[in-house]
Amino acid sequence: MNLRLSEAWAKMVEKLQDWFQTFIASIPNIIIAIIVFFITFLASKYISRLVLSLLGRSHLNKTVKNLISKMVSIAVILLGLFMVLGILNLSKMLNTILAGAGVAGLAISLALQGALTNTYSGIILSFVKAVKLGNWVETNGYSGELTNLDLRAVTIKEIDNNLVYIPNKLVLENPIKNYSLTEKSRVIVNCGVAYDSDLQKVEDLVIKTIKENFPDLDEEKSILFMFEEFGGSSINFELRFWVAAQAMIEIVQAKSKAIKVIKKAFDQNDIEIPFPIRTLYMPKGVNVNSPSTNQNKTD
Repeated sequence: MNLRLSEAWAKMVEKLQDWFQTFIASIPNIIIAIIVFFITFLASKYISRLVLSLLGRSHLNKTVKNLISKMVSIAVILLGLFMVLGILNLSKMLNTILAGAGVAGLAISLALQGALTNTYSGIILSFVKAVKLGNWVETNGYSGELTNLDLRAVTIKEIDNNLVYIPNKLVLENPIKNYSLTEKSRVIVNCGVAYDSDLQKVEDLVIKTIKENFPDLDEEKSILFMFEEFGGSSINFELRFWVAAQAMIEIVQAKSKAIKVIKKAFDQNDIEIPFPIRTLYMPKGVNVNSPSTNQNKTD
């Protein structure tokens, strides 16, 4: 028994001596590896700042700029780590780390599929030149000012000052209307006049009123006035004209102003905008003033 213990002790001491000799022989490589990793760490910070400075000239969102700079920094550090493992002759460990990273990456991607999809969509949206912060957009049934675009959601401030957070995936997969891409927007106003109105006078008056009250009216695009139909109590028309507007609120304000000035012009020229009218035809012989009829009305 004592002989076996002595042999085991001798083997352990021999193994420790081999390890110590290997460590002594590897000291130059360890020093070089530490220096390489330190230089790589400093280089990652410098490169990250350089990338952030270069991205500062682009129209990308601030969050996306920071993300890209951090990803570049992490990539530089990982490159330095692989160089250190190569210097220390730990290629087998490097293969193990890569295999483990692949399995871990697959598991994480499956677990965070929705979050990663929104992140990817946010990066794609940040490169779309037609979508910028401050634009008035409409998407997924919501419209308002685009106030923020991060890696999770798009933030839209509606007319009533409420904030709507829409996942990036939905914005990327659905149509988006940007009202701020053009300097001119069209205003549409619908109205109706009484049947006994002079229709030519109505048309001339409406066009004249719009020209007088909208100094920023686009003269290159003519005002479009069209009578649409014989309505139940009025002859209906549609008015279309172009104004300088890049936000939905400006279009709404222009429409409101147009309604007010048209109503004022109609009142000054005795043009009636009729209420809905219902005509009742009573059978012959029926006296609406008879006691029985009045009793029925009372009941």
